[in-house]
Amino acid sequence: YNPADSMARAARHALFPGTFDPVTLGHVDLIRRAAALFPRLTVAVAEHPTKRELLAFDLRVELLRQVTAGIAGCAVERLEGLVVDGARELGCDVIVRGARGTSDFDYEAQMARTNRALSSGIDTVILVSSPEHVHISSTLARQVALMGGPLGGLVPEPVARALRATHSPPQSHRS
Repeated sequence: YNPADSMARAARHALFPGTFDPVTLGHVDLIRRAAALFPRLTVAVAEHPTKRELLAFDLRVELLRQVTAGIAGCAVERLEGLVVDGARELGCDVIVRGARGTSDFDYEAQMARTNRALSSGIDTVILVSSPEHVHISSTLARQVALMGGPLGGLVPEPVARALRATHSPPQSHRS
């Protein structure tokens, strides 16, 4: 008996929401893995009410469409409002989230319980980051981009190009 197999059969459509500011190689890994588990996966780009975004909303949607273009069963949509409301509107019965470590897991478990209380028909599946991506976060990628550091190994190349084009590092003023 494999619980993942029966969960994938029972779940027809999964939602992977996030701000994806920027989308990282860790995100892409989780998207590929979720797409292998569920027949349909919608990656939903959301705006977070307390975060100041580095990349414009429409650019984040376009970049995600580029980096997921070859993933079967995967679509990218915009998400406004509560994730559970978006899941219901899209016909999703599972929310997929990622966790790099215990602090991420604790946060995601709390969100899963809240989402379950708001919509009892929607479950959450938390995927653990692959070891090679566990150190990557959007926050780290933003900081490296803003300081003009190398983005290889952190974000897909289309994202690195967009970050370099839209955010130049601070200029050093040496005498």
